[in-house]
Amino acid sequence: MKRAFDLVASGTGLILLSPLLLILALLIWLQDYKSPFYIAARTGRGERPYDMIKFRSMVVRADKTGVDSTAANDPRITGLGRFIRRFKFDELPQLWNVFKGEMSLVGPRPNVKRETDIYTQDEKRLLSVRPGITDIASIVFSDEGDILAGSADPDLRYNQVIRPWKSQLGLIYVDHAGSIVLDVQLIWLTIVNAFDRPRALSILSDKVRSLGGDSQLAEVTLRRNQLAAAPPPGAREVVRSRSTVPI
Repeated sequence: MKRAFDLVASGTGLILLSPLLLILALLIWLQDYKSPFYIAARTGRGERPYDMIKFRSMVVRADKTGVDSTAANDPRITGLGRFIRRFKFDELPQLWNVFKGEMSLVGPRPNVKRETDIYTQDEKRLLSVRPGITDIASIVFSDEGDILAGSADPDLRYNQVIRPWKSQLGLIYVDHAGSIVLDVQLIWLTIVNAFDRPRALSILSDKVRSLGGDSQLAEVTLRRNQLAAAPPPGAREVVRSRSTVPI
């Protein structure tokens, strides 16, 4: 049922959004006359690799710098790139990945192999479902770039203060993946988040509680307080290195 929903919704989206997709592709190409698309290697369901397609929001070969996490003030982001990232337009080409069956409209956001290689055993459950364009965690951390801004080591900060909560929220979704009602709610909240973030987070916090999340995770979902460092699910301590996870 979920796959049928993804297939119909992504196909319809590609047709209806084709004028916008063409305009964005042209504007990006006109910046530097380079490909408007960025093909990113990601780890999919069952740890199978696939190529995720995005609109390019950074300078060419930005991925060769060895930094996976992107801060809001990252100099690699182009002027137009900041705009399309603000409204998540860079993710729209992933409707093609959904149509092909490599992704779902809703599911844990895909990650690069060097990050999934250090997942704890608990986090590996995130790879039991198709990765998605949006989910609970991507709404809560839609300001991820702002959280990482000014950090001397964005990857380490991501692993310490974003990944633990993001993975917990992703695991809550995995426990309820297959619910079309939940998927529709999260797609709607993704849109609401772009225009009324406090309202979206308030609704989402209640949803996290109803799905079995504890009071601390529901409070994190509201994003009213500074994020605290925490161990990833299944780990005993906070990550001290961006390449290893103590378990």
